[in-house]
Amino acid sequence: MLQLAKIKKSFHEPDGTVLPILDIADYHVSPGEQVVVVGRSGCGKTTLLHVISGISRPDSGRVKLDNIDLTVLTEAECDRYRAERIGYVFQTFNLLAGFSALENVLLAMRFTGRRVDADRARQLLDRVGLAHRVTHKPAQLSVGEQQRVAVARALANRPKLLLADEPTANVDSGHQQQVVDLLRETCREEKVALVMVTHSPDVSDQFDRIDRLEEINAVVSV
Repeated sequence: MLQLAKIKKSFHEPDGTVLPILDIADYHVSPGEQVVVVGRSGCGKTTLLHVISGISRPDSGRVKLDNIDLTVLTEAECDRYRAERIGYVFQTFNLLAGFSALENVLLAMRFTGRRVDADRARQLLDRVGLAHRVTHKPAQLSVGEQQRVAVARALANRPKLLLADEPTANVDSGHQQQVVDLLRETCREEKVALVMVTHSPDVSDQFDRIDRLEEINAVVSV
């Protein structure tokens, strides 16, 4: 379902020095599979998610989702494809401050050009325990509630793949397991593949498949 081949990604330092970040020969995730990616800080975990989602283009290599190569799409085509097929839970939520919880979820649907399904948006918010907060804006929500809105938004368009970047990092300890359970259970029920990045052993130990980025990324291999 997800296939990465010969991926290389680097950034340029202010002095012009090239800083290699990713060098991954092969990486794949099957339909509906749940994977956790772990690794020390700075080893390229977030960059990997950005490359998978098309937010960042690799220097070379191929990123295929359902046999569609994101690296050959135009920026507009990639944006549309991501909106239709990929859900993304950001560590910092990235909710729009001027919109309510419901409007944030509905906005994700508008990017696809398909019919906006307000019933599904409400059902997702109900599922994450926010039926009573649909009209609240992010500033009126706790950090944990904001993350749950972000989860609902990521699932709004029934994606094939959900990427989650440290989804529990900014959530209080009392709600961390709730976020993990919500992501895993919803992805399982809707047959969505899940790739989650985490630093937490308590989270990673719950997954059958744990990928250590140092073992697949030649830049930081040990």
